[in-house]
Amino acid sequence: MEEITENGAVAARDAVTADMIAALRGRAAFYDMLAAIYFRPLSAEQIENIAAMDWSEYADLNELFADGVNDMTRYLRKRHSGTRQALAVDFTSAFAGTSSWKGRYAVPYESVHTSEEGLLFQDAYHEVFQLYKANHVAKAEGYDFPHDHLSFMCEFLVVLSGRIEEALASGDDAEALRQVEVSRAFLADHILSWFDTFQDVALLLLETRFYRGVLKISKGFFLEDAELLDSMAVELQQRLEGE
Repeated sequence: MEEITENGAVAARDAVTADMIAALRGRAAFYDMLAAIYFRPLSAEQIENIAAMDWSEYADLNELFADGVNDMTRYLRKRHSGTRQALAVDFTSAFAGTSSWKGRYAVPYESVHTSEEGLLFQDAYHEVFQLYKANHVAKAEGYDFPHDHLSFMCEFLVVLSGRIEEALASGDDAEALRQVEVSRAFLADHILSWFDTFQDVALLLLETRFYRGVLKISKGFFLEDAELLDSMAVELQQRLEGE
């Protein structure tokens, strides 16, 4: 009976590991999509890909996310030959900073929304740059945006997600937990800490229901991801304490 119990425990642990890996792959894909959405105006191909997405697997994520999906899908359902241009104008007005609201801009840089002066290259920029460096991550050549751009932050979390998955696959729970903790801190300190402020300004500038929906799915996803990382940290800590 002891052998059966031990085998059952191993099987249960393996099943939980498989679930975590599946969740990590899903979150990495979604962060990758968000990085692309916030980086530059969408191409016609990207718009078609988003319009064709099956959102059903995210149906129960949270109410905020569901509201955002509804906004995006309803907007794209009525897309036409001028949709790409309309979205490009909206993106450029808000996220590229060609428009402002009472001197405030909705550019997706942490420094702009966390410094008193509302400027680029402030404390948040330097903190994020040092975090990338400490974790051996660098921007690809040719990308001139400052390091605290939301797109780069999302890509950083994609990299960390891959590292968590690799550690889990190799049975290194201690390294998996370390990467989870880096991810948790980064999400809390460098995305959720300023996203609401950014979103508030962006909503005053955006004209399309699509990008207002993007803001909702982003915040809904970030909140859900924080909970996912919390649960992974608890699971991995319990494993390590039980060894």
